[in-house]
Amino acid sequence: MKEGENIAGRRHRRRIGPRMMRAEIRNQPLLENPTDRTIGLVEWFRPGEYERVERALADCRVLGVKALRTVVSWADWHTGAGQGWYGWLLPRLAAEIDLLPCFLYTPPSLGVEPKTAALPRDPQAYADFLDQMMTLFGEYFEWVELWNEPNNLLDWDWRLDPKWWIFSEMIGRAAYWAQHRGKKTVLAGMCPTDPHWLALMCERGVMQYIDVVGVHAFPGTWEFDWVGWAATLAKIREVLDRHGVNSQVWITETGYSTWRHDERGQLQAFVDAIAARVDRIYWYSAYDLHPDLPHQEGFHADERHYHFGLKCADGTPKLLFRLAANAGLGALHDVSWLGASPAPRQKKRRQVLITGGAGFVGTNVADRLLTAGHSVLVFDNLSRPGVDQNLRWLCQRHGDRLQVEVADIRDRYALRRAVRSAEQVYHFAAQVAVTTSRTNPVLDFEVNACGTFNLLEALRTMYNPPPLVFTSTNKVYGNLCDISLIKNCTRYEPEDLLISRYGINEDCPLNFHSPYGCSKGTADQYILDYARSFPMPMVAFRMSCIYGPHQFGTEDQGWVAHFLIRALNGQPIMLYGDGMQVRDILFIDDLIEALLLAQKHMPKLSGQAFNIGGGPAQAISLLELIELIAELHGENPVIHLADWRPGDQRYYVSDTRRFREATGWAPRVSVRQGLRLLYQWLLESRGPFAVCPAIREVAS
Repeated sequence: MKEGENIAGRRHRRRIGPRMMRAEIRNQPLLENPTDRTIGLVEWFRPGEYERVERALADCRVLGVKALRTVVSWADWHTGAGQGWYGWLLPRLAAEIDLLPCFLYTPPSLGVEPKTAALPRDPQAYADFLDQMMTLFGEYFEWVELWNEPNNLLDWDWRLDPKWWIFSEMIGRAAYWAQHRGKKTVLAGMCPTDPHWLALMCERGVMQYIDVVGVHAFPGTWEFDWVGWAATLAKIREVLDRHGVNSQVWITETGYSTWRHDERGQLQAFVDAIAARVDRIYWYSAYDLHPDLPHQEGFHADERHYHFGLKCADGTPKLLFRLAANAGLGALHDVSWLGASPAPRQKKRRQVLITGGAGFVGTNVADRLLTAGHSVLVFDNLSRPGVDQNLRWLCQRHGDRLQVEVADIRDRYALRRAVRSAEQVYHFAAQVAVTTSRTNPVLDFEVNACGTFNLLEALRTMYNPPPLVFTSTNKVYGNLCDISLIKNCTRYEPEDLLISRYGINEDCPLNFHSPYGCSKGTADQYILDYARSFPMPMVAFRMSCIYGPHQFGTEDQGWVAHFLIRALNGQPIMLYGDGMQVRDILFIDDLIEALLLAQKHMPKLSGQAFNIGGGPAQAISLLELIELIAELHGENPVIHLADWRPGDQRYYVSDTRRFREATGWAPRVSVRQGLRLLYQWLLESRGPFAVCPAIREVAS
């Protein structure tokens, strides 16, 4: 082809007639209401990923997503497995979702060089491939997307086609033939967006066969000079208007990498994108790239590529997914209640910093401090189910006195910002489940050990570090198998009369069990050592079982609330072991008093660890707790038994005398009182459960 020749005259080696434009598509007005537009996901599937496809479809149903953009690899089609794969994939996806296939990747055997980003030796071959796909699978899609990011060397090696002549001819032919066969066409989005390249496509006649221009952008991840969606889209539309082209403009790929654990940033990027004035937005992606797999650029050559998902590679949902699961992706417009996006802070008024401040303990502590007139900064990544409800409640109740930073303690830069104006620190942020620590010990270590270390280092750089109280765990003492126990009706009791009378004190040898015990124990010891070595005012609470309102208990953590929730829902309660294991449970109000006293008496307490729980007076076995639940609820819960879990303590009761002697603290809320208060809160917050008359009969 001669340079300067309009490729419109060479489509399939025959003369082309007038534009085959669809007025109903070209002339649609831009949508003013964001809820009216299509919001889809982008997810590439490798041949053979049948289970992953099913998971993606299930997640689309949860999120209310009706559109999906996915690759159809020309290169894979030429392999033995490719044809069978796409013969299954396209009908399967189209059965549930509006499918936008992106036809991409040159078979190495057909390229001018043996790689998938090479130019095909014959530009007609791409149109022939598209023709074949439309013949075989055209019933499953209305739109066809012609290539992907042609300025990306991994998708199209433009060094072999520096003036875009081959690309223009290849796409022009394919677009013409797709329209001829009744399909609507989407031009590949550039990344970054290049209006000059689009003008070139207009000048060469490609655009007369294009229904939609795709736009790709990843603000906050790739674009260092991002000017906003309005300005970016305006540049594209200005080119189209100047050339008399009426194509729509879609955002065919945008996303945000959480490689720095900034899930709040991902949420904000999504909200910004769906506010853009386009008819369709495709969000990249459903899942993080699995860490064992290579990216096109190489194995972990750039960590950003591995963290674009709404879910982590192991299926753990991120903040955006969790919030969207309640209302749908398209409903996430107002995120002001989450506070401002993390940014450098000017020096502000002094405030109390609570890491994990939207969790069960953090919410109750924040409420107490805010009610007393303090300014509070809640620092939380909202990773635990239900905590977003706690945060909304705090925001509605306390207004401007509450500051929120949705961030992760693995982000040491966010922590440095957060501590800058702190007058006190309560460190509750943690990975809290023993079972999770066994399935994902890396996450457990990074959050509990490294996250705490990040906080300590942020405080150490300050001229006058604020006092800190850290919630450790009784798991630092291990399974306590050296304590001789006897069975007494419904519970285990220690043979040692001192332990039976007072509980287990702080002189008990440390003996970390499970990755959770190791990570929390590591944090515990760092707290105590930094208090001694630098010095910094800090105290560690080795806590027993805490319960109370705003606790969304699970089988692995918050078991008192979990048992009540199961009973309210009419679900069976699983007991691991025989149910005779004993814990001293402490109502949240009593814990708050202990935390406040620790701050008040910090000068004489710093550098020490204290066992905190209900003590022998609040000790109860699991079987005994279930009996109380039956009294409250008016019926006996169904009980299932399972084997003991590794590292389970058969008996743990806190000896709290050391803290009592130092501060005068003692628990005041009995087990029956506390259980009744939690039960009432669950009734009010979890739905239309009728209050049983039996609740009034439980002694207070």
